[in-house]
Amino acid sequence: MTSLRIPIDPAAETPPFEQLRVGILSATAAGTLTPGERLPTVRGLAAELDLAPGTVARAYRELETAGVVETRGRAGTFVGLDSDPVRREAQRAAGELVSRMRELGLRDGEVIALVTDALTAAPE
Repeated sequence: MTSLRIPIDPAAETPPFEQLRVGILSATAAGTLTPGERLPTVRGLAAELDLAPGTVARAYRELETAGVVETRGRAGTFVGLDSDPVRREAQRAAGELVSRMRELGLRDGEVIALVTDALTAAPE
């Protein structure tokens, strides 16, 4: 089981569950977390990051809905086994984009608007 060192800024505008979600997504995209790797339990990670268990559970649920992680009942939560290299590379690029946009101080809505504008302007 992996110990996650994801910085959570309680003073940030971005809610802690979203910071955690993006941190796990970025770690997965970068290969720091590998397919099939077991994640800490909700309570364990909550204690490690000084978060409420519900915060961690919400991040895990959203990641599971997106197919990034999978929950295997009592066995725990694991990084998804998506073997599509194109999708993995796209996830990595998306994680880098989000990290860079946050470094620039942009809010999530602004990032989404910029990506939407870029998609609309780009030829297919």
